[in-house]
Amino acid sequence: MGAALRRIQLGSALSAFGLGFTVPYLYVYVAQVRDLGAGTAGVVLAVFAMAALAVLPFTGRTIDRRGPLPVLVVAAATAAVGACALGVSNGVTSAVLSAAVLGAGTAVMQPALATMLVWCSSAATRTRAFATQFFLQNLGLGIGGLVGGQLVDVDHPSSFTLLFLIEAAMFVVLGVVAATVRMPRAPALTVSADGEAPKAGLRVLLSHRAMVQLCVLGFVIFFACYGQFESGLAAYGTEAAGIDPSTLGIALAANTAVIVAAQFVVLRLVERRRRSRVIAWVGLIWAFAWIVAGYAGLGHGGQTMATAAMISTYALFGLGEAMLSPTVAPLVADLAPEAMVGQYNSAFALVKQLALAVGPAVGGPVGASLHAPYIVTFVLFSLGISVLALKLGRRLTPVQDNPSLTAPSRVVAVSLPGSEPVTAPTAVR
Repeated sequence: MGAALRRIQLGSALSAFGLGFTVPYLYVYVAQVRDLGAGTAGVVLAVFAMAALAVLPFTGRTIDRRGPLPVLVVAAATAAVGACALGVSNGVTSAVLSAAVLGAGTAVMQPALATMLVWCSSAATRTRAFATQFFLQNLGLGIGGLVGGQLVDVDHPSSFTLLFLIEAAMFVVLGVVAATVRMPRAPALTVSADGEAPKAGLRVLLSHRAMVQLCVLGFVIFFACYGQFESGLAAYGTEAAGIDPSTLGIALAANTAVIVAAQFVVLRLVERRRRSRVIAWVGLIWAFAWIVAGYAGLGHGGQTMATAAMISTYALFGLGEAMLSPTVAPLVADLAPEAMVGQYNSAFALVKQLALAVGPAVGGPVGASLHAPYIVTFVLFSLGISVLALKLGRRLTPVQDNPSLTAPSRVVAVSLPGSEPVTAPTAVR
């Protein structure tokens, strides 16, 4: 990696480290430590997600017009203010407003960082750059959660205030590190023969069929996996499988451990293969994971077997996540025209947030009460990922689907929104 890319990855990892201090304990902090009740805690978590939905529609155009660097610095400063405010909030209004500021700041960071990665990488190196970011972010989250768990004390609100201050400090570090980055280049905006700039905007994005299909696929991916981790799957595990709530922490640790241990092994296996086929394999792996979860809750293998099956389910999800990190995010970047990289990244981030908002609302009640239908539903959703991925593959050029092939300097040169894919030059293998 170049110097700019190394600094971006470092800042991204440190911000994830800061988030790890507070994310696992936000509900407990609001409901029990500040004694605001479960209802307020639920509102705070909802506002955290809804704030992202409010700002992301405007983020992409700002990134494309002003550049990702100033947007990232402002987002990091905003998130730092929100974290500090939430750490000292002791009332409903202040907690909700602080969560809104924190959620907005952290949401804007995602497409800004993704666009910076695109600018600092080429089509050949982008897969590894995004895989490295995913690896470092999960490592940071895991370490932050472990360290934060040693510092918190429910009987001492000041210990939680310390966690939020550490989180705020990491956001400040991200902003400072980003401010020192000298971006290697700005994307060259091509101008037509009549002197007009290329078209950009939501209409252009919606006319790009491959991107629309990728957004639909992304929604199903995030709804069927990430949207269930801390809601439906957790409720199913405790209610149907009867596992101890503390086991959920072990299961999440197993998920992170698989990602950290397998990421670069998986990368070597998938980076020279068709992206659509890799995503299709993820759907099959996750379908098997849901079947294993079904055995945990609906089988009769005893408590030990049920616990092992639930931990294995989370580990299998981690394997799928490690396969997705070098495929989905780089594909969004490779589909984007030069003038719309920020808008494409923001649109995909918006789809992710929608799935993360809808997933718990649907999965939580169903996972807690309708055990068999819950498992069957998400087995089908996972198989749907495979079907949608294979359909998407037919929309992609050979190089977009497999960037290891010889390609022009920018993949989008052979597939623009509103046009059908054409055959790109391929390498003789």
